Amino acid sequence: MENNDGLTSHFEATRKRLQAVAYRMLGSRSEAEDAVQEAWIRLNRSDAERIDNPGGWLTTVVSRVCLDMLRSRKAAREDSLEGMLDLPEEGAGNLEEKLIIADTLGPALLLVLDELTAAERIVFVLHDLFDVPFADIAPIIERTEMATRQLASRARRQVRGASIPDKDVIRQQDVVAAFMQASRQGNFEALISLLHPDVVLRADATAIKVSAANKARGAPQFAAEIIGAKPVADTLNGSAQGAQLSWVNGLAGATWGMNGKTVVAFCFAVNDGKITAIDIVMDKHAIDNLDIQLIDNNQQ
Repeated sequence: MENNDGLTSHFEATRKRLQAVAYRMLGSRSEAEDAVQEAWIRLNRSDAERIDNPGGWLTTVVSRVCLDMLRSRKAAREDSLEGMLDLPEEGAGNLEEKLIIADTLGPALLLVLDELTAAERIVFVLHDLFDVPFADIAPIIERTEMATRQLASRARRQVRGASIPDKDVIRQQDVVAAFMQASRQGNFEALISLLHPDVVLRADATAIKVSAANKARGAPQFAAEIIGAKPVADTLNGSAQGAQLSWVNGLAGATWGMNGKTVVAFCFAVNDGKITAIDIVMDKHAIDNLDIQLIDNNQQ
C-alpha cells in the first residue's frame, strides 16, 4: 500500500467483514471486536509498503489473533463457540452466500466445533467451508502443509455427522412446540413420533454437571452425547417445565430462565419434520453469545 491514509481507508472498508470473520470464529461479539482492534494495531505497526494484499494480510492477522484467543480459552478450560472465517479478497464474491449457509448450521454445529482443538477448528472452517488452500493455512497454525491436511481430515470426521436444520422456520417452530408440549405432558409416544430414529442429544459440560448435582430432585440426566429416539425421549420425557419457545440464533428452540436471565437453551435441528439433534447449552459464556428472542405465547 502507498501510505497510511490508504491503509486506514482500506481497513475501514473491510472492518465489517473482519468483524464477521472474528465473530464466527470466536462466537463472541466483544471478543471479535477485540480481535479486529488488535489487527488494526498490528497494521499500524507494520510496513505498509510491503503489504501487497491488505485484505489477505488482515484476514491472516485476524485468524492468528483468534487462534491465540482460542488456545487461551482451552488452557483455561473455558467452553467456546466457533463460527465462520473469511476468504482473502479474491474470494469475497461468494462471502455473503457462504456466511448465510454457515449461519443456518446453528448451535448444533457450533457445539460440534467446540470439541475440536483450536488448530482443527481453524483448518476446518478455512478449508472446508471457505476453500482456503492448505498452503495458505499452514503458516497460520505453524504446521506443515501435510500436517494441516491431516488436521482437516480429523476435524472433518468429527463434524460430518452435524445436521443442517430445516430452512422452513414456521414448520420448524411447529415441530419444536409440539415436542416441548409432549415433554411437559410426559407424552412418550408423541416424543418418539417427533424424533428422528438417529437423533442426537448433546449437553455441554455445565449442563452435565448441573443435572448430576440435581439427580435426587428428579432432574433429567444429561451426557455429552445420547443417540437414538428412545434414549433421548426417556431423558427428556416429563421435563421442559417452564421452558419457553424462543428463537436461538434464528432457529426454533426453547429457553428456561430465572430473574430475567436465560439459564439453559435448548437448540434444535429439524429436518423433514423430524428432530435430528438437540443441544443443551448451560455454559454462561456460550449463552451470553447466543442470539435469543422469546416467542410470544400467542404465537405458540
